[in-house]
Amino acid sequence: MGSKFEITIVAKDAKTAEENIDTVINEISRIEFLISDWKPASQISQVNSNAGIKPIKVDREVFDLTKRALYLSKITGGAFDISFAAMDKIWKFDGSMAEMPTAEAIKKSVEKVGYQNIILDSINSTIFLKLKGMKIGFGALGEGYAADRCRNMMLKKGIKAGIVNGSGDMSTWGKHPKGHHWTIGITNPFHKDSLYAVVPLKNSAVVTSGNYEKFVVFNGKRYSHIINPVTGYPATGLTSVTVFGPDAELANGFSTSIMVLGKEAGLKFINQFPKFSCIMFGDNGQVYHSNNLSEKMIKRWKKGL
Repeated sequence: MGSKFEITIVAKDAKTAEENIDTVINEISRIEFLISDWKPASQISQVNSNAGIKPIKVDREVFDLTKRALYLSKITGGAFDISFAAMDKIWKFDGSMAEMPTAEAIKKSVEKVGYQNIILDSINSTIFLKLKGMKIGFGALGEGYAADRCRNMMLKKGIKAGIVNGSGDMSTWGKHPKGHHWTIGITNPFHKDSLYAVVPLKNSAVVTSGNYEKFVVFNGKRYSHIINPVTGYPATGLTSVTVFGPDAELANGFSTSIMVLGKEAGLKFINQFPKFSCIMFGDNGQVYHSNNLSEKMIKRWKKGL
């Protein structure tokens, strides 16, 4: 999926652990060959190449994942948009940008973006993109989906503890061999060599989205690599968002959406989902959190450093 996966399995012996790690790798590869828009033969690539032409029949798994992504697009008002893959890559974050894109170029870059133009046929299990040049992609959900699938697969096989980490989309279950919960350190984006807090994970997932590593600066203003799919401009206001919840797929979608929505709209959004919580760092250095994280809990996490 163009990402680094790290797999941790707790088992009775090394052979069992290695066999199950191989099973996880095979499952990740299977999912990649279904949904990767970089592989011409994948079902999603077939959907994209037939945009504006005809609906494409896909496996139920791919259909259901697309349906969930479309739902997320709707409830975030397009802050998350599964059709973001059609955006022209006019923003470069590899050091090659010498000047800011024009307003006209930015507007044109999102012409083919719009989840409203995705037609799903549940009876026939088909996906149709109404506009030629449209594309859908799972860059913001695929790793989390794969991590969740692998966690559930391992649980069914009797593997009682482990971690599947897809480039920061982390799905955990069970406990560390020493008996304590798995823990994750939340980086302070303003002091990248230090942690803000250490959080215990109790059979849960965690995902962080941030703009503090990939960005450009024009006229003293910082523009990050997380682009608002509605406007075509980089998201502003938040430097990083960490979301905790029962599954990595939604946590990933939520963290990306909140980065685009900003502090106020982002908090209002996440507070509608009591099973999920978040910690966000504003561009001003302030730290904010969802209603279901108390100051007492955060202080306890910070003591874990």
